[in-house]
Amino acid sequence: MNIEKVFGGFPVLESTNLILKKIEEVHLQELYSIYDNDKVFKYCGMIPRHNLQTVSKMIGHFDKDYDKKRRVKWGIFQKNQSNKLVGILESMDFNQKVNMVTIGYYLAEDYWGKGIATESVHTLVKFLFEEVNINRIQAEVMPANEISKKVLLKNGFMKEGLLRQASLWSDKGVVDLEIYSILKEEYTNN
Repeated sequence: MNIEKVFGGFPVLESTNLILKKIEEVHLQELYSIYDNDKVFKYCGMIPRHNLQTVSKMIGHFDKDYDKKRRVKWGIFQKNQSNKLVGILESMDFNQKVNMVTIGYYLAEDYWGKGIATESVHTLVKFLFEEVNINRIQAEVMPANEISKKVLLKNGFMKEGLLRQASLWSDKGVVDLEIYSILKEEYTNN
């Protein structure tokens, strides 16, 4: 794992329609509109934030997590909408001994069903396999989150199984999670 590719300077990733880059204070209003929507977090291990100042502080937390080499939170920006922030894509739990990482993503409600999550995950998977040299990428999904499962399957992930009552998620208690993964040997950039 070439961890410096991730934490040696915030990586900006680009695809046909999207730019994945650092979230900054100038994006506060767009970030707030994502975190203020309860529907966005229905299947996430996070709770919505209904206070602008709280969301503003979160940007600083994103930076701290990055500086501590714990987590990367990319803003998902649409190129054709003057770089509007439409979602979040993250990599966390970098396990250098096993050479694996966990990813997660969520979008503003207005951008659901447009292929943005699929394209974002594709771009991140390409970066993690081709540049960071990760061997395993995984994602945990609530069993009822059919849309997220489709995003992963379209990107070559396979369902490994169900982790029964295995995780404590904010505002949801102890939950079952399905685990999806893709290995570098299975990856094809198509």
